[in-house]
Amino acid sequence: MPDRETRLVNPAGVAAVRERRESLALRAIIFLYAIVLMLVGGALLLGGARLIWLGGSFYYALAGGATLAAGGLIAMRRKGGVRLYALMLLVTLAWAVAEAGSNGWALAPRIIPPVVLGLPLIFWGKAGQNVARGADVRHRTRRARLTAIAAAVTAVAFGAVVHVLFVPSPIDPAFQAGVGTADEARPAGGGMADADWAYYGGDAGAHRSSALNQITPANVDKLKVAWTYRVGPTPAGLGKPSALEMTPLKIGNMLYACTGYSDVIALDAESGKEQWRFRSGADIREVPVAACRGLAFARVNDQHCPERILTNTVDARLIALDARTGRKCASFGKAGEVSLLEGMGAVRPGYYYQTSAPTAVAGNVVLGGWVFDNQFWGEPSGVIRAYDIKTGKLSWAWDMGRPDRKGAPAGGESYTPSTPNSWAPMAADEALGLVYVPLGGAPPDHFGGRRRPFDEKYGSSIVALDARTGTVRWSFQTVHHDLWDYDVLSPSLVDIPRGSSSVQALVQATKRGQLFLLDRRTGKPLSTVVERQVPQGGIVEGERLSPSQPYSTDLPVFSGPPLTERDMWGVTALDQLWCRIRFKEARFEGEFTPPGVSPFIIYPGYMGGSNWGGVSIDPRRNVAIVGSLRLATYARLIPDAERQRAGIRPTIWSKIGTSTGGHPSLAAQQGTPVGVELNPFLSPLGIPCQQPPYGVLSAVNLRTGKLVWTQPIGSAEESGPMGFRSHLSLRVGTPLQGGSLTTATGLTFIGASQDAYFRAFETASGKLLWETKLPAGGHASPATYLTRSGRQMVVIAAGGSLPLRSRMGDYIVAYSLGDKDR
Repeated sequence: MPDRETRLVNPAGVAAVRERRESLALRAIIFLYAIVLMLVGGALLLGGARLIWLGGSFYYALAGGATLAAGGLIAMRRKGGVRLYALMLLVTLAWAVAEAGSNGWALAPRIIPPVVLGLPLIFWGKAGQNVARGADVRHRTRRARLTAIAAAVTAVAFGAVVHVLFVPSPIDPAFQAGVGTADEARPAGGGMADADWAYYGGDAGAHRSSALNQITPANVDKLKVAWTYRVGPTPAGLGKPSALEMTPLKIGNMLYACTGYSDVIALDAESGKEQWRFRSGADIREVPVAACRGLAFARVNDQHCPERILTNTVDARLIALDARTGRKCASFGKAGEVSLLEGMGAVRPGYYYQTSAPTAVAGNVVLGGWVFDNQFWGEPSGVIRAYDIKTGKLSWAWDMGRPDRKGAPAGGESYTPSTPNSWAPMAADEALGLVYVPLGGAPPDHFGGRRRPFDEKYGSSIVALDARTGTVRWSFQTVHHDLWDYDVLSPSLVDIPRGSSSVQALVQATKRGQLFLLDRRTGKPLSTVVERQVPQGGIVEGERLSPSQPYSTDLPVFSGPPLTERDMWGVTALDQLWCRIRFKEARFEGEFTPPGVSPFIIYPGYMGGSNWGGVSIDPRRNVAIVGSLRLATYARLIPDAERQRAGIRPTIWSKIGTSTGGHPSLAAQQGTPVGVELNPFLSPLGIPCQQPPYGVLSAVNLRTGKLVWTQPIGSAEESGPMGFRSHLSLRVGTPLQGGSLTTATGLTFIGASQDAYFRAFETASGKLLWETKLPAGGHASPATYLTRSGRQMVVIAAGGSLPLRSRMGDYIVAYSLGDKDR
């Protein structure tokens, strides 16, 4: 008689029970999968219908309907669901190729998500018996596989034909002047005369280049970290982080740096050891952008303080420090400092201060100021002022509203409010006695109905002032009646060969992405500039538009092709669709789309085009290196009634949540009929709605006007949906903020990218020669110098960027070759 255990265990019964349980579990999984398909399909169908209503693509509605139906059939265990989804994938493949051609970054989000969503349909195995009654789908025949491959190839071929015949290829305006090569390098120096980095831009003309020749394309890959210095976090109690975006000065054996909270630090240029530190005590609690991008250096006839470091602070002071000790120069101003709020009238905290380096020229230190844009009409003046480097006394002031007055306003008066301001670095030509001042638009940025004739004349212009008197020598306007925040950036000066002689030129980059080449003596264009008609209509009462705008037609343009619905991007079909709907809901007619109360798109957005990093010049090869950004801004004007209901008023930074109605993207523009809402054009997943690239590095031959090379810069390693890092080292072209450096040996150094890499390219070809990971985002312009031991150093600040979501830090990192590699 079988024992008790034998009687209780029936292998066949256990197997049957297990199989039934597995079958039930499998059925449940399949049903849940079908629900997912139906939910995705339903969302695509509804959103796709909205897109069709807006005049957009039919694909999403069709794909959504097919996915919804496929999910329903699979839920009912009908094999037609698999076939329908497979057909939808073939249509998707053809559509993707038709829209995107061979652009991998454009194809990936169109093809990969629906393929991934359909992967369970491939791995049916035993499940196939449950999904399709009576159909054995476990064994795929060779004929079925070949049929699938042939269908996919046919879909790709069909899409390619449609793309070639019916889809217009976007024309990148970077190629509008043609493609050429860099000039053969002229002989360069490299001796001790080039050992220092005495200006923010390397020299007074802001070349951002060096004649040092120790580091070359042949050995740049051997660069190693020589030293690292940490400036320290923002002092406790100041309530916010600050930006480290500075380019240091190197004078003699000392390296001078500044922090975002306006401290100044002297380091040994060889070792990076701190020599002294000046603590400014700047109050940044109400400062929206706490940054110091650079310093100025000057020698004066003063036995107590003959060599001076000049710094302007984020609480609007100009300070002169003894370069040897870090103590204030007693002979300058009042106990070493000058208040930059004098003559400005009543200024709210955080509404006026300086972020860019002051400019030392003709015995003066010249500076402008940063103004908190879009808050109200009547914001602090954009006055340009010059102070005597030795005494700190006001030498002159250029107040465009009172050009007859060169001194300070009389008691009870102030400089003219709401005039265009100069927040970007300036350049100077000592021989010509000129200082070149880049200006933004008159605040507020997005309503110009109250602008005065002088605002209209000088807004978004480059202005040459007499460095000794402040008299305007010439001006050139890059945007008429700017309503898009297309500020002018730091200019660079260069002598360009023309025949048997050379012409004294100024290279001007803009947020528009336009590049203007001017005679720096007269302001006359050296390359063709034409006026083109721009879109009109749809503006609010009291506004006006310029009928035309200036275009530089003989040089590359770095704004990228105009956006279309096809350029909308995403990680999944759902966020792609969301971005397409948002795009079609907004008005976009190019870079000068008129602002209105309905959504409109500003492209390039408020960060550029180019930004404060400007361009670097290789004067030996006649090449300008241009970093540019391609990110759109989604905007709308807010009618006064809505503005009042929402409680939107001029921002107090420490109370930004309440003063903006709970939305920091809203700005009051008080004193005008409308407020403004400005947002980066991002998907719900926090990634740009437009396809890559976003950051592009390019080279232009200034003698011929032709593009030498252009390429995306930056990998996806530090970016991804919802703020998560993807860790993918694929080159996508990430957002850029920062400048570049060129050397006589034909190298271009740049950090700037979101992925926190520091890179060296061959200037003539654009070939990547070296890259290294920084401890934080390198959103600054690098510098190079020679140490007392004869080592060439390349140094960059690595502080990260909150707006770009790059890794934050407080580092200064110096690189050099080892002894055997020099």
